[in-house]
Amino acid sequence: MMLSMKSQMKEYVNQGGPGLNAESFMQSRNDLKTAKKLSAVRRNADGHWVGDGFPVRTLFSYPDLGAALSPFLLLDYAGPMDFPPTNERRGVGEHPHRGFETVTIVYQGEVEHQDSSGGGGSIGPGDVQWMTAASGVVHEEFHGRNFARQGGIFELVQLWVNLPAKDKMTNPRYQNILDSQIPSVSLANNQGSARVIAGEFEGASGPAKTFTPMCVVDLRLNSDQAINLAVPEDWTTVLVVLQGTLRIGSELVEAAEVALFERDGSGISIDSAQHLTALLLCGEAIDEAIVGGGPFVMNTSAEIQQAMLDYRNGEMGVLS
Repeated sequence: MMLSMKSQMKEYVNQGGPGLNAESFMQSRNDLKTAKKLSAVRRNADGHWVGDGFPVRTLFSYPDLGAALSPFLLLDYAGPMDFPPTNERRGVGEHPHRGFETVTIVYQGEVEHQDSSGGGGSIGPGDVQWMTAASGVVHEEFHGRNFARQGGIFELVQLWVNLPAKDKMTNPRYQNILDSQIPSVSLANNQGSARVIAGEFEGASGPAKTFTPMCVVDLRLNSDQAINLAVPEDWTTVLVVLQGTLRIGSELVEAAEVALFERDGSGISIDSAQHLTALLLCGEAIDEAIVGGGPFVMNTSAEIQQAMLDYRNGEMGVLS
């Protein structure tokens, strides 16, 4: 149990990144008091294309798991897929978003992005694009031109993160986070490593600025021994397996599967992990209604209708 967690949450600096001291709530592995229980394993072998550049599997989404996943809304896993060289643009053209954030993490390949707020750029392996749509943006996403000409393996994750009602109509924001800016920590007993993209984990602080307290951690694990990871009490905790396998009790969780944990407990215990690449997502739940309509996620149906009207009227901007 983290005795001062509630008081520490009050110190959180909105939009300025987690205002939490890692040492105050991240207990050592040897001091893990109560492990969160595994509540479900999500498996979805079905895939679909987003545009002509993103062959994705939706590993979780808010229509059926909204309250359990909050503040996380949806996760699409694209690839891995080998694309032949081309001079054509592969991806998805102009489309809007409002009311949430998209977090794109590239594992292989390259992505180019631009949006109507002036944000954009190119990201490659290890890089992260954190786009806050908030009041509304129009954007497009394509394979990087150099990658498209050369061809190769393409693999990425796109995570949707909800915004609380008070921040849904704030100004859009774009964070281009390079691999070199993301701290990496080695785990005890040579069990693996962790890149901390957002929040606090194992004494490291991620560079991403968030609106609510959360952790987004890129894990590499390989151990036949138990791995104990301390995470905050009462937070939503999700482990997304991208490659390799892990075992929790009698449950084997394999590539493109998701382990969802109960909120009670101060950490998670993994019995073994084999050549694992996974995303650890932890966050303080947003206790508000979730109403979605295509590329918009708001709190009421009326707000979705307004978003559609605003987009048609050009109030979310245009691409240059």
